[in-house]
Amino acid sequence: MLKYLRKYRLECVCAPLFKMLEALFDLLVPLVVASIIDRGILGGSAGHVWRMCGVLVALGLIGLAAAVTAQYFAAKAATGFAADVRHALFERLTALSFPDVDRVGVSAMITRMTSDVNQAQTGVNMALRLLLRSPFVVLGAMVMAFTIDARCALIFLAVIAALSAVVCAIMAVNIPMMQGVQRQLEAVLAATRENLTGARVIRAFRREDAQYQAFRAKNRELTSRQRRAGRVSALLNPVTYVLINAAVIVLVRQGALRVDAGALSTGAVVALYNYMSQILVELLKFASLTVTINKAWASWKRIASALALTPSITSPDAMESPVDPAAPAVRFDHVTFTYPGAASPALEDIDFAVAPGQTVGIIGGTGSGKSSLARLIPRFYEATAGTVSVDGVDVRSWPQVELRRRVGVVMQKASLFKGSIRDNLRWGRDDADDESLLRAAETAQALDVIEAKGGLSGEIEQNGGNLSGGQRQRLTIARALARRPEILILDDSASALDMATDARLRRAIADLDYRPTVFIISQRTASIMNADLILVLEDGRLAGKGAHAQLMESCPVYREIYDSQFRKEAAS
Repeated sequence: MLKYLRKYRLECVCAPLFKMLEALFDLLVPLVVASIIDRGILGGSAGHVWRMCGVLVALGLIGLAAAVTAQYFAAKAATGFAADVRHALFERLTALSFPDVDRVGVSAMITRMTSDVNQAQTGVNMALRLLLRSPFVVLGAMVMAFTIDARCALIFLAVIAALSAVVCAIMAVNIPMMQGVQRQLEAVLAATRENLTGARVIRAFRREDAQYQAFRAKNRELTSRQRRAGRVSALLNPVTYVLINAAVIVLVRQGALRVDAGALSTGAVVALYNYMSQILVELLKFASLTVTINKAWASWKRIASALALTPSITSPDAMESPVDPAAPAVRFDHVTFTYPGAASPALEDIDFAVAPGQTVGIIGGTGSGKSSLARLIPRFYEATAGTVSVDGVDVRSWPQVELRRRVGVVMQKASLFKGSIRDNLRWGRDDADDESLLRAAETAQALDVIEAKGGLSGEIEQNGGNLSGGQRQRLTIARALARRPEILILDDSASALDMATDARLRRAIADLDYRPTVFIISQRTASIMNADLILVLEDGRLAGKGAHAQLMESCPVYREIYDSQFRKEAAS
């Protein structure tokens, strides 16, 4: 935490100093009240009463100014700290590789960025204001009590020791409980996100009641955990009140005996009572602060664990070996790939080479490893065995920025971002002008989409919510084409397009003014049958590779897929 508070050194020093200045003036108040009683009221001096009342007002105003100043510095440090932590978290989480994101989970990341950071911010704010002030007042009140009467002050020592033991015991129990609350909150957020993103599917299958019951169970568990943690933390106030009021009874009795013996004045007993009351107030504040810090510390530990994550896939800063112009554009050399935690490989012993400018079709059944193969080219995932090369260089030797600048990927799920169409298409290339964006859109068969939305300035809702599935797919293809990549991967990205639009798209890509190496992943034989090389996958292994005519003769898996889609034509 200190790393993110370092730039707010001044605020972190000034906030507690001004709170302690306020506390110092508070400690003087009981002495002024004692003077009013002993010298003013009992001494019959009305002038002294008015003078001391003026002193009380002055002490109050100065204390108020000090408190407001302290709050300003504490708030500035806490909000700045939270902003810096959010920036660091966002930078760290967006730098994680695909396997890391799969392992951590999106809901957990969102919880760290929102709830956990807010809890940590509140903890910093409260700590700067009260962490030193409350002990200072408690210690100061005890010292002042000793200056008034040492025998009565021993009561203060006993109370402070007892309360410290209670606070430490409750903290030891409460911190793990608060961590459990945050973990369950993640489960609730995950269920919420899943239900919101899958709302249409839930309604289509009429699963609202079942999902509601499942969510209710998770939410009930969260409520139960919060209540259990709340009961423990709520013990602080009643226990503190009992101890303090018991101490007040003992103090008043002892003070009365000392007044009768002539060892103490009435004002001194009132001062001792006021100091005991100050200790009560500050210990209640400290008890509340303890609960807040418990929550903040539990959240900070989760934030720290996220900040400690390191990407499992790293790359060099510069090329370790030169590009070979005569090498294949993409080469898989006996590649095997297993997802982290999976029992069996998603790909096994994949071996092929693709010349620059060729079009490669990848086809196979659901779960055969088509998308997994495509994800290894830009090194979203790392091959478990074997080598994936681009332009004759192992992808592990490419700087990630350079590698992904050469590769344009259109994912299965078309993702767009809130903003204008122009802004979305410029994700492909920041400096692209409108003319080049429109050319990319024309190739992607997306000009009609742009016209329907009022041009490149047309607004897109979050995740393309105001577009159909086919419109989203065409715009994501245009986004990739705007980069003019040397390798273009279309991962089942035309599944929502009709056959005619799909055919026009493939012709337009083939007619580009430059020759990218194209990988087309599709369930449709018609989409890949004219490719220079077709890879047929079955259960993660290559069932066949070659041109369409070769595979029709030599690959039963490919022929079965083809016949199932062209049965009528084959029969005729």
